[in-house]
Order: sequence, then structure tokens, then C-alpha cells
Amino acid sequence: MPTTNSAPAAWLTQEAFDRLQAELTQLSGPGRAEIVSKIEQARQEGDLKENGGYHAAKDEQGKIEARIRQLSELLRYAHVGDAPADDGIVEQGMLVVAIIGGEETTFLLGSREVGTAKVEVFSERSPLGASIMGHKMGESVSYLAPNGKTIEVEIISAKPYQG
Repeated sequence: MPTTNSAPAAWLTQEAFDRLQAELTQLSGPGRAEIVSKIEQARQEGDLKENGGYHAAKDEQGKIEARIRQLSELLRYAHVGDAPADDGIVEQGMLVVAIIGGEETTFLLGSREVGTAKVEVFSERSPLGASIMGHKMGESVSYLAPNGKTIEVEIISAKPYQG
């Protein structure tokens, strides 16, 4: 039975997509081979129950495999490149200026994997991101924060992110 991904595709710049693709290629090729070699070397050291090197290598292998799955899923469904229309409506790939809880904040609405040091990034799946999606400049919304508080947000502007 085929599976479908009902979550919206993450928006990534071409640069972020290429960087993540390179990371996936490295992890699933040389990264896997290296960890298998470490596990084999540690296995040869004797009793596996008390072999710290073996257990550390197995933990590292688990982290690598989890990251490979995460990257594969992200890249499979990512929307890459073109910025959204400059229509003032908040959507993925927009640089948003908003007053959040009384403070003006500028952030990119998209995948945290964009990894830009220039601007803070909020996921469209976060409580803040989900609450402002589809709204436009001048509108006010509120969302329930993880701590249980209701936070007011006023959208000042939403422009396509130029990276």
C-alpha cells in the first residue's frame, strides 16, 4: 500500500538543498563505511558487554542512521528554490516581520535546515508558524505557546526571502 506524506513540503533555498544533499551523500556512503569499520574494530577487542568502544560506535551508528532518515524525508518532499509571490501573504519562504508578545521580530518561515546565520528561522509547523500561515500584513492572530500562554502576533510585513 503506498504511503503519502500529508505534511507540507519544507521550503529550502537551493544552497541549503545542495548542502543537505551533500551531507546525505557523505553519511550514507563514507560515513556508514567508517562507522561499520569502527564497530568491527571494537568487536575484535573482546567481550561486547563491557566494550565501551563498541557501544559508543553503535550509538554513533544509530545517530547517523536517524540523520540519514531525517535528511532523506526532508529532501524527498522539499520545495526548492523559487521564493513565493510577493503578495504579502505569509507562507513558507517568506521573511516575516511581526510584533510577537510586544517585541518586533524578523524571521524566515521555513525549514530550520536552511541554516542561515543571517536570520532566525521558524518552522511552518511550529505553533507560531502554523498560526500565521495564510495571514497577511496588518492582521493580528494569537497562538497557544508550549508553556500554555496565549501569545499575540501582529504581522507587520511578509516578503519573499532573498537569502
